[in-house]
Amino acid sequence: MLFKAIAQASSFAILDTLVEKNFLLFPLSIYSQRHQEYILVSTFISFRLVSFTLICKMERTTSLPLQPPTFGNLITILSIDGGGIRGLIPGTILNFLETELQKLDGEDARIVDYFDVISGTSTGGLVTAMLTTPNENNRPVFTAKDIKDFYLRHCPKIFPQDSCPFTPVTKMIKAMTGPKYDGKYLHNVVREELGDKRLHQTLTNVVIPTFDIKTLQPAIFSSYQVKKDPSVDALLSDICISTSAAPTYLPAHKFETKDPTGKVREFNLIDGGVAANNPTLVAMGEVTKEIMGGSVDFFSIKPMDYRRFLVISLGTGTQKAEGKYTAHEAAKWGVLGWLTSGGSPLIDVFSQASADMVDYHLSAVFQALHLQDNYLRIQDDTLTGVLSSVDVATKMNLSDLVKTGEALLKKPISRANLETGACEPTSNQETNEEALRRFAKLLSQERLLRHARSPHGHANKPK
Repeated sequence: MLFKAIAQASSFAILDTLVEKNFLLFPLSIYSQRHQEYILVSTFISFRLVSFTLICKMERTTSLPLQPPTFGNLITILSIDGGGIRGLIPGTILNFLETELQKLDGEDARIVDYFDVISGTSTGGLVTAMLTTPNENNRPVFTAKDIKDFYLRHCPKIFPQDSCPFTPVTKMIKAMTGPKYDGKYLHNVVREELGDKRLHQTLTNVVIPTFDIKTLQPAIFSSYQVKKDPSVDALLSDICISTSAAPTYLPAHKFETKDPTGKVREFNLIDGGVAANNPTLVAMGEVTKEIMGGSVDFFSIKPMDYRRFLVISLGTGTQKAEGKYTAHEAAKWGVLGWLTSGGSPLIDVFSQASADMVDYHLSAVFQALHLQDNYLRIQDDTLTGVLSSVDVATKMNLSDLVKTGEALLKKPISRANLETGACEPTSNQETNEEALRRFAKLLSQERLLRHARSPHGHANKPK
């Protein structure tokens, strides 16, 4: 009896200490049952002490999946806009972020190890799939630095440049008879890289918007939805081809899926940018639905608790500063003018409008709650000429886009002015590079905390 009393007292003393130090998330059910057998508590404590010891020793073994937000303090979201070849800009930003994470957690660290949700539209959807599709070792097929190489190698073949001296004429004829590009090379390379992997197999939750032109409503491919509706468990290659099918540029994409009962579902899809070129809000909406539905992954988190969100939203650049179109020019456009003048004005207008409205809304919410530091939007509004195009895939232009991404890292972070709607540098002059370093530390700490608290995790960090 004496041994039992001493052991029980010791167990609760340790428990009290760990609760005080915030190493345990769910001690209360055990803590309130002080008259139960001390063995249950001792076993629980022993397990936690092993985890805590591993934290202190910082032992690194093979990378484990990120534990759910239930065991942490934050919900981490990465979002990537659409923008064709301009995907090189967020690709460059992601390479920097992954490098910073590797400095903290070892060379095996990958973007996917730190985010609860990665969301992308159009070219951003392709980047999302590249970061989250598993290889034979259950690690990402692509590293962040591979994104740049992929774009430089494949974009000239996805968007072949017409050297014909009658280009304006042929461009107009193409606009009347079909999409500018046939999409065959894109389809082949995406299928080759992503293989037979399906939505349910991604290494973290993904959210990729598309638009179904048959039902005239968005079709959102979400890891959360596939758990409830197997009919959306499409091939990642089909999802990427669909979300990239920008009207006038690439053909719409049709495919079918079968659920376990054999029921066939048909999709008739185009670029997700017509609905959500900036998919940040869509990703947050998917998380909110999970919380409202009582998902165990979000236990104790309230639907509108924005304090828990840590969001990085990456744009692909715009031509706002220079000004791309004027009312004087647009007043003369007919159908062809809206589709061919200086690119595709109609596509540019609605894709940029939807992206800006999302940023404006989120900026207003996070600023109103004094949570500005939880939301990082990285966007360049100063693109000029062909740099702002989605398809001028010349060697020089692609190289300039990489340089634009590198220069953007050095610029001060910007936030939406809620009076004018314009993005303006913040007063503290923190650069995007510095902000990403700050976020990398938060992401690393959050990952470690979850593994310390989770009964299924370990304190391991990626190599």
